[in-house]
Amino acid sequence: MNKILIEGINIQKSFSLKSEVLPVLKGINLSVQEGDMVGIFGPSGSGKSTLLYILSGLDRPTEGEVLFAGQKLSALSEEELFLFRNQKIGFLFQFHYLLPEFTALENVMLPLLIKNGKIPKIKEKAASILSEVGIAERMQHKPEELSGGEKQRVALARALITEPLCLFLDEPTGNLDRESSENLLSLLCQLNQKKKTTMILVSHNERVKEIINKVYYLRDGRLFNEKV
Repeated sequence: MNKILIEGINIQKSFSLKSEVLPVLKGINLSVQEGDMVGIFGPSGSGKSTLLYILSGLDRPTEGEVLFAGQKLSALSEEELFLFRNQKIGFLFQFHYLLPEFTALENVMLPLLIKNGKIPKIKEKAASILSEVGIAERMQHKPEELSGGEKQRVALARALITEPLCLFLDEPTGNLDRESSENLLSLLCQLNQKKKTTMILVSHNERVKEIINKVYYLRDGRLFNEKV
């Protein structure tokens, strides 16, 4: 049996408005094993992205705890959380967030450059990953010269270069056309099957359900493993 990589325990999240407190997540418990490909679905505004950010250390819960490889994220300082995100996780957003002044290759190199690694080795690794995601011939192009699907593949390569323990994906196909969306989902499926990369996806795309092995629904601040 695979080990538990991520465990969310009684996760609660509220936001303070002008005259009231808005509860978004109401005591969520979730376990993700190594190699899992988890999908979280639900209506807009249900808190899917909020949950994803908390599980990945991009946000902190109002109450509750996240254990990542046995480590309590609440015990980490902001600086330690930054290092944790840089070293342990990869993140793919709906928008690619590539830096326009850099080439695809340079964008992919950035996470490892933060660690002050040796540039020739980082460059070689970035080129290898770009080849792996099927965009080797475009590595010297800047984002404005790439299609939407190509940009998202570059962003995926950037997320993978640190060899993350888990890849978090927030509506990764949201800005893609049907063909690019299918290509990206196929690539994610291959990565999970061949490299056993653990993934947690938040999506509205029903097609995602066909490639994942665990499906959850978030509604009224609570998580269900079947549609309600």
